[in-house]
Amino acid sequence: MTKKIKKYGSKEKDFTAQILKIISKDANKTFNYKQIAAALNVNDTKSRNEIIKELNRLKQKGKIEEAERGKFKIIAKSEYYEGTVDMTSRKTGYFICDELEHDVFIPFQNLNHALDKDKVKVYVYNRRSSRKPEAEVLEILERDKTEFVGVIDIQKNFAFVTTANNKMYTDIFIPKDKIGEAQNGDVVLVTMEDWPKKADSPFGSVTKVLGKPGEHNTEIHAILAEYGLPYDFPIEVEAFAKKIDTSITQEEIDKRRDMRKTLTFTIDPKDAKDFDDALSFEVLDNGNYEIGIHIADVSHYLKEGTILDDEAYNRATSVYLVDRVVPMLPEVLSNFACSLRPHEEKYTFSAVFQLNNKAEIVDSWFGRTVIYSDQRFAYEEAQSIIETKSDIIPAEISLTGEAYQVPKPIVDATLKLDELAKILRKKRMQAGAISFDKVEVKFNLNEEVEPVGVFFKVSKDANHLIEEFMLLANRKVAEFIGKQKKTFVYRIHDEPNEDKLFNLQALISKFGYKLDLRDSKNISKSLNQLMQEVNGKKEQNLIDTLAIRTMSKAKYSTENIGHYGLAFDYYSHFTSPIRRYPDVMVHRLLQYYLDGGKSASAEEFEEKCEHSSNMEYLATQAERDSIKYMQVKYMQDHKDEEFLGVVSGVTEWGIYVEIIENKCEGMCRIREIKDDYYTFDDKQYALVGEVSKNIIQLGDEVYVKVKNADLVKKQLDFTYLRKKE
Repeated sequence: MTKKIKKYGSKEKDFTAQILKIISKDANKTFNYKQIAAALNVNDTKSRNEIIKELNRLKQKGKIEEAERGKFKIIAKSEYYEGTVDMTSRKTGYFICDELEHDVFIPFQNLNHALDKDKVKVYVYNRRSSRKPEAEVLEILERDKTEFVGVIDIQKNFAFVTTANNKMYTDIFIPKDKIGEAQNGDVVLVTMEDWPKKADSPFGSVTKVLGKPGEHNTEIHAILAEYGLPYDFPIEVEAFAKKIDTSITQEEIDKRRDMRKTLTFTIDPKDAKDFDDALSFEVLDNGNYEIGIHIADVSHYLKEGTILDDEAYNRATSVYLVDRVVPMLPEVLSNFACSLRPHEEKYTFSAVFQLNNKAEIVDSWFGRTVIYSDQRFAYEEAQSIIETKSDIIPAEISLTGEAYQVPKPIVDATLKLDELAKILRKKRMQAGAISFDKVEVKFNLNEEVEPVGVFFKVSKDANHLIEEFMLLANRKVAEFIGKQKKTFVYRIHDEPNEDKLFNLQALISKFGYKLDLRDSKNISKSLNQLMQEVNGKKEQNLIDTLAIRTMSKAKYSTENIGHYGLAFDYYSHFTSPIRRYPDVMVHRLLQYYLDGGKSASAEEFEEKCEHSSNMEYLATQAERDSIKYMQVKYMQDHKDEEFLGVVSGVTEWGIYVEIIENKCEGMCRIREIKDDYYTFDDKQYALVGEVSKNIIQLGDEVYVKVKNADLVKKQLDFTYLRKKE
């Protein structure tokens, strides 16, 4: 029976892959559109016309040829391809290329000095013994990275640096004259300079000594260095920032919409030091509400062509580690001049909307403003107003530590904004948005930056209030420019991968859940239902993580394809220019177009979008590593305790277990599970005992103890104790 093509996703994209798959099965056979339609099990006129169009598009792209009128065949492909290497932890890799339907295995002996994520040219061939294609690296076109972090082992006349990255299969040889100030056992940053053809290891030099392994600052700096992220500003950049005139002048106010008398306040985390955004609220004579989303006007201070702007662009984002923030902008701007601090006048870039009681937009305005913030709220304080409808903020949640009374206009504004935000959120969900309120792991740190407790950050109504109005501004700014067909910086999110959704379906079925994969709207609806069903359950964090992995990665681009996860046709990032460079680009472009400018260079901005997306990815990886590091550090002090966990992964070498009470994850190796001899069953995602037939599978609750906590590798090893009865 022919598998019916799924209707969700980009239809053009789906037909492309399916048509190529059908035609490429037999390189000598020709196919007409009717045969392809039959193979795809579609018989409606619209689909048939789309197939005819797609056949002609593929012909123009040189993928297929028209052997006879209306009959098409595949054009035989070359065995040479360009793409990237994805290393495994076993000294083998996979070759990834858009031209190939599947990733191709690269044995160790075929890597020819290629490393993880390198751009390479390969030859793909079939092994006679298995008939599975394999690749051999012929040329390294571009190294993904040449700087590595590791521990140095100094011998008499040379040294080696070994990294903790399990995808880095070689150490780095350091000649004696390139060891620098490093001492044996130091964590160092090395630059790979050469890899002679017959050498087992690449040659490098020590460029920075980071400290001793296991020391807190050493490990945090090592995380940043691993991803090429800075942890301080060059002296000349700091000096330039300090010379900027940050005063509020009447001359500049006269160029802006003056909203200083409009009720305005901020809602942020308790420990926030920079305040990107503020909300203003006014009831109009016609009964509608004028709501302003006011964003720090970073572009007023950050001028193109300066060393400060170059530094901000290179960083592209602030990095939020467990114990610190590595800001995109120097403190004089991020925490002072640009930060919308209470009881201070500030320059802002604003999106001002007139909404009625149904949260429908009656009017909108975009432009530069000046504001005065009347109040700073922590999320907990705003949440208290929403929950109690009271104007008294209790001492235990107050920012000052003392109870205080909130002025009635601010209480009324908060309650009305919450009401409107809930309507906006409901509309978004009905349109097909997906709600991923993933639990965030946070740590209570003492004065020595030691983790003394773990807690989980959960989004409540106050968080959603801010989120909805930020989403509104981001969406409407993008729509305003997008409909003018001018170059712009969009935040885009493609539809989920079909194979990943089927894999998710198989995994969650182990827990008794299911998805409806019939079409795009049913997918988002059933994903939301899944998130609700797992909320508060032991497997919540695991399933949240698995579900998020099915999603495409959001990124920046000048080519707008919409945002699948938010169900928006137009979306951008406008609301956080203190910590994201794309928002600065959006502000500049928006003002340029408000001033009547012609469409900017798409090529120039696409390059900037790609850089911003890459830096965002590196920052995210560093943030995750810092959480793993702190989890390992926390568990070092709990080695004698017994913990209940959930099996979060099953492999042929063991099981991964996530502890329920603190979300720390570690591995129990299969050879160390002593109550039987276990083998891996990939169909059940389970380990099966040979004698007892006992099954340990995904989602099982098991008891474990910490066996080893490796701060350098950021890894936890557990001792398996028993299953929960």
